[in-house]
Amino acid sequence: MKGGKLIVFSAPSGSGKTTIVKHLLRQEQLNLEFSISATSREKRGEEIHAQDYYFLSTKEFKTKIKNDEFLEWEEVYRDNFYGTLKKEVERIWKLGKHVIFDIDVSGGLRIKRKFPEHTLAVFVKPPSIDELKIRLKKRKTESDSKINMRIAKASAELATAPLFDVIIENDNLEKALTEAETLVGNFVNSKKKDA
Repeated sequence: MKGGKLIVFSAPSGSGKTTIVKHLLRQEQLNLEFSISATSREKRGEEIHAQDYYFLSTKEFKTKIKNDEFLEWEEVYRDNFYGTLKKEVERIWKLGKHVIFDIDVSGGLRIKRKFPEHTLAVFVKPPSIDELKIRLKKRKTESDSKINMRIAKASAELATAPLFDVIIENDNLEKALTEAETLVGNFVNSKKKDA
């Protein structure tokens, strides 16, 4: 696979990475396109297939794994798969754009390992686990047991932060947005090293 650059944003659920990624996508000078992940989970609220996610059945997802159609994938929770389809990255590169990911910590690190010279891996850190819990409850999209599952996972995810190129602490959204914009701008405008 040859093409543009890869910008990975990973974080525990509720850290604000999606808000940051949406902000970056509105900055036309960055020339970014969002990589739509595939998932076997159910749609939430107003989510739209092929816009928010490629919603696949567990069976379809497993078939694509067997056929080596993913750049990276993971079973995040039992029978709850997430992954990046190779054809999605190729689609974006054909548009002449850089790929921006809003993905799970493990998936983000996998992409960084596969394409170290072409990837900027950013970890968005919440101010605290308590603040994370408050943010997840405010969403009103999941049950308390799901929230508790996400909080338990967040501790393990926070331990991976040093493996990323950069950590943005999201205790002040405006500051986090500015920091992300500067980082990504510098990365996409830097001379690409050939692997």
